[in-house]
Amino acid sequence: MVLSLYAILFLALHLLPGMKSSMVHLNKNGYDGVVIAINPSVPEDEKLIQNIKEMVTEASTYLFHATKRRVYFRNVSILIPMTWKSKSEYLMPKQESYDQADVIVANPYLKYGDDPYTLQYGQCGEKGKYIHFTPNFLLTNNLPIYGSRGRVFVHEWAHLRWGIFDEYNVDQPFYISRRNTIEATRCSTHITGINVVFKECQGGSCITRPCRRDSLTGLYEAKCAFIPEKSQTAKDSIMFMQSLSSVTEFCTAETHNMEAPNLQNKMCNCRSTWDVIKDSDDFQNAPPMTGTDSPPRPTFSLLKAKQRVVCLVLDKSGSMDSVRHLFVSSLKLIWIMLIL
Repeated sequence: MVLSLYAILFLALHLLPGMKSSMVHLNKNGYDGVVIAINPSVPEDEKLIQNIKEMVTEASTYLFHATKRRVYFRNVSILIPMTWKSKSEYLMPKQESYDQADVIVANPYLKYGDDPYTLQYGQCGEKGKYIHFTPNFLLTNNLPIYGSRGRVFVHEWAHLRWGIFDEYNVDQPFYISRRNTIEATRCSTHITGINVVFKECQGGSCITRPCRRDSLTGLYEAKCAFIPEKSQTAKDSIMFMQSLSSVTEFCTAETHNMEAPNLQNKMCNCRSTWDVIKDSDDFQNAPPMTGTDSPPRPTFSLLKAKQRVVCLVLDKSGSMDSVRHLFVSSLKLIWIMLIL
């Protein structure tokens, strides 16, 4: 009887929700097992699913060319919350869950607002925890601010999968170079632009003036901003400003700006983003695909879990008296773990 009791307890504990690692794996240049989960608090909206599909499809091609034909997204699961209505095309999840999703769609976190971000605790080259998109980001036209959603996804995927960092710095947008010139914090330095202060903006147009140099810091005044020119020839870097139409690559050892005071240089000992990516596990067995064709379009699975009901049958006969106390105590422990 005691053995049977332990078997029941093991089953109950096995059904408890828990943190799991990502299911993503690279198979012949294609990422399988990518999970995008929608938070239960997000209102039901069919357009949200459609925009996620479009974002990933665009990102797959952009990623493929950015990695020199090495990787793309092949199989992606979208986890529908149980708060949404069921549909015939929704399948039951196997192991996929919100806790181990690579991308979550949830309401804004106060610090970031609608800005996409990747929860990244590790050192250079270490994988992140998850990417966070808000419903508003996915449903609103943010092209002037972020660029296309597919490009944004690739920027965040590089944080998540390869442990690289941003090449801009909001807190230190300028620095003094070795040539004693003021440069915008960016990669690569081939990206051209102007340094201005915005005086007044109305109806989509702004009055600006050139930045003045601060005699104390030697840098430009605090309100100075670097505005990249719309027409560029520079191809890098995705980790600086993926919204520029010419930008299709990561900074390499040849184009990397080692002087820029950004997080990539700080965390990765001034290594280029492409150097870090090439050293990742993904690229050890992912030679460039031959030919000139674009990668296959991603395949999407829509998954929706059902409420689970767990039934425990109690034997109330006298032969169970010796273990009933242990069983009840164990049930109390399970209940505590469920509500934590």
